Amino acid sequence: MRKLLTPMILTLALAVHCCCEKDPKEPSGSPSAASITVKKEVANAFVKRQKRFDMYEWYSEYYKSPMEQMRERCESYPPCDYLSDQIGFPMAYNRFFGRY
Repeated sequence: MRKLLTPMILTLALAVHCCCEKDPKEPSGSPSAASITVKKEVANAFVKRQKRFDMYEWYSEYYKSPMEQMRERCESYPPCDYLSDQIGFPMAYNRFFGRY
């Protein structure tokens, strides 16, 4: 086992040295803005959103549930938001805005 360990370590060290060696053809420094640009067609193909056809998905995207509206109301009021982290959302909401 020891006879195999030494050649394996040497081989690994040489492989690391070869892989980590800097390429002389590659310029040193940060890449310019021209080298980062992407063609418009490629960018649009990557960023396109899937269109929604289901009526329920459309409705749920534009209209929030009452519970979500209450959570946002509590989050926008700093004392309620802080207390909800301490004792929970339902108790904090009841304390500041009454029964839900």
